[in-house]
Amino acid sequence: MRGIIFALVLAAAALTWAQESDPAANSAAQDPGDEMGKLKKNCPFAHAIGCAEVLFTGQPIHIAAGSIAPQNGVGLGLAYVGHKTLSDWRTTWNADAVASSNASWRAGFYMKLVDTHIPDIGVRKGTHGISHSTSTELPEQPVINIYAQTISLNKLFFFGLGPNTAPAGRAFYGMRETIAGVSGVKPVYDPLHIGIYGEVNGRWTEIRPGHGQSSPSIEQLYTAATAPGLDRQPFFLQFGAGLRMRPSFHNDLYHLNYDFAYRPYVATSGPGLSFQRFTADLSHQLSLYHRAASFPFDGNGPNDCIPDPTADHPRCPKVTTRDLEGSVGVRFFTALSFTPGQDTVPFYLQPTLGGSDINGAGSLGSYPDYRFRAPNVLMLRESFEHSIWKLPVGVALFADQGKASLTRGDLASDPWRHSFSTGLTLRAGGFPVVYLLFSWGGKEGTHVTANLDTALLGASPRPSLF
Repeated sequence: MRGIIFALVLAAAALTWAQESDPAANSAAQDPGDEMGKLKKNCPFAHAIGCAEVLFTGQPIHIAAGSIAPQNGVGLGLAYVGHKTLSDWRTTWNADAVASSNASWRAGFYMKLVDTHIPDIGVRKGTHGISHSTSTELPEQPVINIYAQTISLNKLFFFGLGPNTAPAGRAFYGMRETIAGVSGVKPVYDPLHIGIYGEVNGRWTEIRPGHGQSSPSIEQLYTAATAPGLDRQPFFLQFGAGLRMRPSFHNDLYHLNYDFAYRPYVATSGPGLSFQRFTADLSHQLSLYHRAASFPFDGNGPNDCIPDPTADHPRCPKVTTRDLEGSVGVRFFTALSFTPGQDTVPFYLQPTLGGSDINGAGSLGSYPDYRFRAPNVLMLRESFEHSIWKLPVGVALFADQGKASLTRGDLASDPWRHSFSTGLTLRAGGFPVVYLLFSWGGKEGTHVTANLDTALLGASPRPSLF
């Protein structure tokens, strides 16, 4: 209940502040292009789509909606989006607060500084940052991110560590995590859209019991020996450096999205829980018709979906479409952990496979959420998605293979798990992506996944929770 109150108070404060301090908000009655004017114009029953566009993507205020984390429901609240250009830097900021029906909540502030002082190289084809509904595209630019986010989750699963855990070992726990930091990305080789990035984050985590659920609370089944970090959660200073590559080929029909990162996690209070992690995320996407779907635009915050903020009247992509859309994709992901001496990776900072992970990324969909947890994971996903006729609704098929191992060497010998998924998707302009999937093929039955993406289309993601 305190989480809901906090989220609603913050959202109300953001709305009040926006109305009192934003010149555009104060001139609502005189400006027919503002939010109130748009609502009056678009919200009769006959204009339901236009009304929804204003309510869920309008600026500076709109309704924020998205899955908070698996098992914790869909969060609803308010978001505020602002833009301002100062000299050669374009500044954007997003603030939002949402709460779900089980009293889980998230609140955050996200600022971006985009260096717009770039050579006059004209419009280029193939830049990842623009929606496929836009005919012109912007060159990539250096971006600095400043953010602070707190999330409180009341229902999380823990089955133990490694590949040989059993469903009967399920336990519940709750978690609150605050992440505050700064990151930046700089393009270094435009023909292949190669960029380097770095980050510094502070992480505060609190693990709490999960009583009143259908399985025992975590401390009733596990100890600090079997769930490292259960007895204490130190403050982590987390660094990161990485390289990404996002080229496109064959008239922008084929996209690669490669990301390599190294992240040390330094526990600052007491020994035993420091570690380093290397990740490689390699995605391939082939469009069946026109251009491949775009990758997130670095200059947008999680509540912003404007593909070209330099336009005279920037707006999110239109919901309606008359084009067939279809794509085939393959993704490879691995996370490898390294620990000094006798240190171990805290269980709450370990990646998971099964259903969806804590960030909402899907893998091995037929298994329960968070089913396999380990310091080292390996995952393959093959996907097919196609629109139904010429609607924003589509069908999707996924085939997943994955393994989770306690040591890096065990990844070669530990068993592969398999899963298949099919269902519906919704990709409508700047609305959040919606997935409704039925999964089967594993050894533990079937699983239905309903997920509403935590960011608008074209927006950069929120900080990872692990």
